[in-house]
Amino acid sequence: MSETPGLDLDALRGWLDTTHPGLRTGALTAHVIAGGKSNLTYRVSDGTTTWALRRPPLGHALPTAHDMTREFTVISALCDTDVPVATPIVLCQDPEVLGAPFYLMSFIDGVVLDQPETLATLDRATARRSCEQLVDTLLALHALEPASIGLAEFGRPEGFLARQLKRWRTQWESSETENQPVLPELIARLTDTLPEQTPPGIVHGDYRLTNVMYTPDVSRIAAVVDWEMATIGDPLADVGLLVVYQSLTNSGGFTMPHADAAAGFLTPDEMVQRYAAGSSRDVSHLDWYIGFGYFKLAVIAQGIHYRFLQGQTVGAGFDTFGTWVPLLLNSALEALDHP
Repeated sequence: MSETPGLDLDALRGWLDTTHPGLRTGALTAHVIAGGKSNLTYRVSDGTTTWALRRPPLGHALPTAHDMTREFTVISALCDTDVPVATPIVLCQDPEVLGAPFYLMSFIDGVVLDQPETLATLDRATARRSCEQLVDTLLALHALEPASIGLAEFGRPEGFLARQLKRWRTQWESSETENQPVLPELIARLTDTLPEQTPPGIVHGDYRLTNVMYTPDVSRIAAVVDWEMATIGDPLADVGLLVVYQSLTNSGGFTMPHADAAAGFLTPDEMVQRYAAGSSRDVSHLDWYIGFGYFKLAVIAQGIHYRFLQGQTVGAGFDTFGTWVPLLLNSALEALDHP
């Protein structure tokens, strides 16, 4: 197998030289950046400049997911705000070049807190600060007025939660490999208890500790990454999913590193408290958003499991995703039962 599956360097070079002459100044080299379980990210260099290239996964993809134009649009809008993102460089919407649309952005030489050896270097104060900055950056994102940065038409906030529930149910059906007995009850509960939406804002869609890059000294967030599911909607969807991920982080489960309160990291409740203190949004119905977050993560896990069974994943660690699906579905029901 090629060292860069999904990335034909000759095709990339030809496209760059034709459409953006002068951008590339030397021979291209590339390698897959480990860690992604969805879109593929590569480090690409011409010997002088280094970029990150993003493209969809190989093979089966969930409908409406892995939208490169969406990612490029949102980071282009955010690059001059207080929300740190990589600088967008070029977008290619022609699937004939690499087999799918892709884009180049600046390469951020930062730290992702996803490996035990990295986490072990942090003292308690730094661990706590990393989580505080994670929440504060989310607050900054949710405080932005979408129209003020050119994202007025980026999403349809009216009916957002109902559409999201329908969308993720449909995506489950497109990747289903076996019957999950709790699914009908979970869908019914989520539908029957749909909360009234909070004021619309920019929603990242997959916000968590491992989807931000910190500066090498972990003093601040250098870039928020993985914007493939970004839209305009109810920002509490991000908060609910962050609680889910932080719960998994505290227990060291489902691809999340083990980073619990004993090491200084914030608990899910502490994150919610910090968010609530910095926002005017009503978080009293957050249990629904947490339950939905678990459901959404179960669908993502099922999609990855489907691609794994089809032999269409790149890298290691994909063989356990199927076992997580029923656990996440059950956790969703438990969240909805929370008093």
